[in-house]
Amino acid sequence: MKRTSILGAAFVALVLSVSALAQQATQRQPDQVDQLAEMVGLTEDQQSEIRAILDDMQGKIGELRQEARQIQLQMQAEIKADYDEDAIRESAEKLGDLTGEIAALSTLMQAKVDGVFTQEQRDELDKRMRQMQQQMQQQRQPAQ
Repeated sequence: MKRTSILGAAFVALVLSVSALAQQATQRQPDQVDQLAEMVGLTEDQQSEIRAILDDMQGKIGELRQEARQIQLQMQAEIKADYDEDAIRESAEKLGDLTGEIAALSTLMQAKVDGVFTQEQRDELDKRMRQMQQQMQQQRQPAQ
């Protein structure tokens, strides 16, 4: 269970960085898939499969995020003396539904990517994530 949550956290970070990486793609700097390939030894086929998953799911997630931003702007517009409570609650419900769908799609994307790995690659990723987590904990501790 811990491994799954660590892998999940790693792919959430991957998901969040994909849109920024898309902008960098024209410069052909190593992206997260390249880095992951180097880290766990992905084959070319695995890299292609992961990129296809990310491209498909990121498009859907991006559209939902844009819709969520629009609803947030609508809600901000309701912050006024003559607010409409029903409109606020309706927008909040829509935003909640969108947020839930984004979370579901993100989790499905992570699961699909995880399905591309071999067990050895999962083990290596787990090991690397534990090391990163330990480093982060050490950095958080005040110098003594």
